[in-house]
Amino acid sequence: MIGLSRADDAGVYRVSESLALIQTVDFFTPIVDDPHSFGRIAAANALSDVYAMGGVPKTAMNLVGFPAGEMDISVLRSIIKGGAEKVAEAGAVLIGGHSVEDPELKYGLSVTGFAHPDRVLAKKTLKPGTKLILTKPLGTGIINTAIKGGVAPAEVIENATRIMEELNRTAAESMEGMAVRACTDITGFGLLGHAAEMVEGTDCSIRFNTSAIPIIPEAVEYAKMGLIPAGTYKNQDFRGSMTSMGHGIEPFMADILFDPQTSGGLLICIDSDDQSSKNGAEGLLEVLHKNGVEHSAIIGDVVEKESSNKVYLI
Repeated sequence: MIGLSRADDAGVYRVSESLALIQTVDFFTPIVDDPHSFGRIAAANALSDVYAMGGVPKTAMNLVGFPAGEMDISVLRSIIKGGAEKVAEAGAVLIGGHSVEDPELKYGLSVTGFAHPDRVLAKKTLKPGTKLILTKPLGTGIINTAIKGGVAPAEVIENATRIMEELNRTAAESMEGMAVRACTDITGFGLLGHAAEMVEGTDCSIRFNTSAIPIIPEAVEYAKMGLIPAGTYKNQDFRGSMTSMGHGIEPFMADILFDPQTSGGLLICIDSDDQSSKNGAEGLLEVLHKNGVEHSAIIGDVVEKESSNKVYLI
């Protein structure tokens, strides 16, 4: 159903009229010092793609690169324990994996999920007139840069770690029965990069209300200080031409909105509520908040493309 010819968050293979397999893989190097937290974050990040496709994770396999001659095996045990905890929290089963000796530590998961073929979500099925909801605050890339620079205090590190460890399971479950049109998760390309992916090649553009976008407060402070990860500039170079900055928006905001996220939230395209039901944006936002997805916010809408696909910041 979805493969190399149609890039999305995961591949989807139809098994039968009532079952589709969702398959994804993701791994990376440590972004926090604590190995247990690193394992939890890496697993949550890998599981996220299944949630973004409207699926339920079922099985997972570890992917490990480990410098055995330089690092104690207890570090690896702690990483794998953290990952296993998140797999179990997702209701999935860890069924195996593969490890190689590698001079640079790496960890992640290959994940398989289930979905009904009619309920698979994709990136590019936007519709003009719909709303956009973001379920986690931005700024984890900037915070991680501050951590590496020794600037971030313990409470900031703990808050960012908690956000990155949080599964998108509750957000995905909250979408059930709602008028969702499209979905993606916000990761390495940042909010603007992933939004550009969604509209590219469609008849739509996206308009974000910048003041409504949830941001980790300290990320604003660090962005103003110039603590910007290299990936931000790569994202700006790649997708900057598709972005239109409104008058009065501070330059540091572009850094935050292009900030590469780790285990970020879902960006959900959904109809507006109508008089007969509350299964649209306002209804979903109410359900998200009720279910504890506290940072969720309606941050913009989808509009018709003019001369080219754009992501507008107002």
